[in-house]
Amino acid sequence: MNYLKKKIEEEASVLPGNILLVDRFLNQGLDIQLLQWLGQDIAKRFSGKNIDLVLTIEASGIAIAVATASALGVNAAFAKKHESINLSGELWTSRAYSYTKQREYQVALAKKILNSGMRVLIVDDFLARGMAMGALIELVQQADAEVAGIAVAIEKHFQDGGEKLREAGFDLYSAVRVKSLKDGTVDLL
Repeated sequence: MNYLKKKIEEEASVLPGNILLVDRFLNQGLDIQLLQWLGQDIAKRFSGKNIDLVLTIEASGIAIAVATASALGVNAAFAKKHESINLSGELWTSRAYSYTKQREYQVALAKKILNSGMRVLIVDDFLARGMAMGALIELVQQADAEVAGIAVAIEKHFQDGGEKLREAGFDLYSAVRVKSLKDGTVDLL
C-alpha cells in the first residue's frame, strides 16, 4: 500500500495556483508513520547505490531526508535558504526560486559537510519545476561529488521538473505523481 497516496486522497486539498496542500501530514504537521514509510520506501529504492549523504533544502524536506537517512544508516544535511550567523566558513552556494514563496533564494551548505567523491541522494517533499533540485544538484557538482539519485515525496507530473531531470539522466524516484490539480481535484497517476 502506498501510504502517501492514501493520505493525499483522504486529507489533502488544492489551493489556487496549483498548490497541493499537505500541511496536515507532510510539511507542517508531520505524520510520523508516513515519514517512516517514506524513508523506508526511498531507502529501498536506492539501497544498492552506496549513498554517503542524504541532502535536502530547508525546510519541508528535512523530515523526509532524516527519515531516509535513518533507513539508509547515513547522515543527512540540508542547504539553508536564509543567511544565518551559524553558517560560517567556506560554503557551497547556489540560487533557487521558490514557487510557493514567489522569490529567489541563495542556498548554502558548509563545504565541510559535502566532500569530493561523496555519493549523494537528494530528497525533497515536492518536485514541480525543479528549481530547488537544480540548486542542490549544483551544490553537489561544485563539491565534485556525485548525485547518486533524487527522490521526492510528491511530483507534480503536469509541470516539467521531473521530465527535465529524467532527460538529464538523473535517477529520479517519486513516491506519488500528481497528474492534475484542475478544478481543485487531485488526480494521481
